[in-house]
Amino acid sequence: MRTQTTWRTISSLALLIYATAVNAADPWVVFPGGDGPGKGKHIVLIAGDEEYRSEEAMPMLGKLLSVRHGFKCTVLFSINPQDGTIDPVNQKNIPGLENLQTADLMIIATRFRELPDEQMQHVDRYVHSGKPIIGLRTATHAFKFEANSTSRYKHYHFRSTEWPGGFGQQILGETWVNHHGHHKVESTRGVINPAQKNNPILKGVEDVWGPTDVYTVANLPETATVLLYGQVLAGMKPSDPPLEGKKNDPMMPLAWTRTFTGRSGKPSKVFCTTMGASVDLACEDLRRLIVNATYWAVDLEDKLSACADAETVGDFKPTFYGFGQFQPHVKPSDHAL
Repeated sequence: MRTQTTWRTISSLALLIYATAVNAADPWVVFPGGDGPGKGKHIVLIAGDEEYRSEEAMPMLGKLLSVRHGFKCTVLFSINPQDGTIDPVNQKNIPGLENLQTADLMIIATRFRELPDEQMQHVDRYVHSGKPIIGLRTATHAFKFEANSTSRYKHYHFRSTEWPGGFGQQILGETWVNHHGHHKVESTRGVINPAQKNNPILKGVEDVWGPTDVYTVANLPETATVLLYGQVLAGMKPSDPPLEGKKNDPMMPLAWTRTFTGRSGKPSKVFCTTMGASVDLACEDLRRLIVNATYWAVDLEDKLSACADAETVGDFKPTFYGFGQFQPHVKPSDHAL
């Protein structure tokens, strides 16, 4: 009996060690969550853009939503398959999208990805499930497929004519149009839509500023609810005045909500903001906006406090945006708590 018990103990220990090793090798990172309003809810955050450092922003948001609010958060990245490092320039590989099968919310911040069908199928299944979606910055142009692509998901392309505007326009409400503010010259101030000042997503949100520029929004449907407008500032500091002239008359939508109904016939709650670079998210009220949107998306808005906790977990020192500026040799496990 003692031998059997000892062997079972050893076997259990071996399995635990094996499972730990397997999890450590996963090309994504999981923050398990726990106590808090989000306990029992699973969020999948998808990074993958060359310019705005979503590979820094998404693990920061995952830690915040997990540690401060209790959500289980799985963060996925564009991965170099040769060495397992995070490679935002690789547009064709985001492993772990099967985690969307158990997700209660998808937060996406990709740009011009052309994923293989075996990965895209998980995105497509989620998009049409009726579950909520949050899109940040370049998610308006999340996917881009070559003209000769034979993918079943080619219609997700940001300039699709089959599915006008692709994922961005059809799901989030807008695709890529243009820079409205002068890129790297004119920064952005978020201005609350007075008609939505009591919206739960705006609780405790007063001072939104970021060094990215305002995007042009030309196709947003009238049924969308605009929460914030993007005021173009004359410079790159939060103290800079609004730019004079037509760029701010009228101001472009900066954050909004809408619904999307796909194949399931169930409406998805959608929140989108054209802010969301890692340096934008140094702004506490922008982080709070996304925390609030998360609660709203998963039907927990009644659990929101007057000023939700948006403090980062540990140091957050975002890299300024730009092509070729990502930190090399980083693995998903390097983001583990």
